[in-house]
Amino acid sequence: MEWEIEELCKLGKIQPEILEVALEELWQRKPALYKSVVINAYLDEKINLGKAAELLGVHRLELQSELREKGVPIRGLSKEEVIAEVEAIKAWKKGQL
Repeated sequence: MEWEIEELCKLGKIQPEILEVALEELWQRKPALYKSVVINAYLDEKINLGKAAELLGVHRLELQSELREKGVPIRGLSKEEVIAEVEAIKAWKKGQL
């Protein structure tokens, strides 16, 4: 199976749309697998908690709570993430006025 994954990665570089379609179909058929992939990406520090929540279609606090219940470690926000959160809140508040 390792060679198959390598070939998919090569194909994804040449024709990314084919790989995107294949993955989208896989995620639709196996949403638990998609969730595991997203959580693993979070644990490997490839994405932050907010991005993981966005990809899974849940609120960041909801995902944080779920991960804590399962014993998954929660990383603190970086300085850049805190600034982005504050800016997002400011923008949201402006839209509410």
